[in-house]
Amino acid sequence: MNAVTLYFLLLKATATTFTGLASLPVVRDDLVVERKVLTDRQLAAAVAAGQTTPGPLGLYIVSVGYFVAGVPGACAGCLALLTPAFLILPLLKYLAGRAEGRRVRSAVQSLTLSAAGLIVAAAYPLAENALTGPLTAAIALASFLFLALTRRDTAWVIAGSALLGLVARIAG
Repeated sequence: MNAVTLYFLLLKATATTFTGLASLPVVRDDLVVERKVLTDRQLAAAVAAGQTTPGPLGLYIVSVGYFVAGVPGACAGCLALLTPAFLILPLLKYLAGRAEGRRVRSAVQSLTLSAAGLIVAAAYPLAENALTGPLTAAIALASFLFLALTRRDTAWVIAGSALLGLVARIAG
């Protein structure tokens, strides 16, 4: 796949969603299901890479681009990630001074809720590939509980999961 086509596919995903990972179902449908230029395993690796780096939640788009088309694909992903922000700023400035601002805010909140549902739907196939045994399922459950029940930074989950995986690999 060439970088221009990839850019427009990733732009469609980033421009039609309101949070970083909300673009995941669109990316999966376009690149894994329809065009088969990416696997679920590669998509999961891209999401993991995006989550372990500082920056916006949607940064995984750059890794997706790299998996599909190398360095030109990563550049296409970066541009697709940045383009909506540059397009929305003038629109928000225009809407901020108008009475329709409240309606727009309500519409955005509704879309955010629907995006949460899409994220859950896209996470299922990724979880099937990532949860390869009882140990990985236990790590996932422990990570979820840790994040849900404490106010600790996600870096502790990443470090703890990596340590548990390493210990299991050495012991096994």
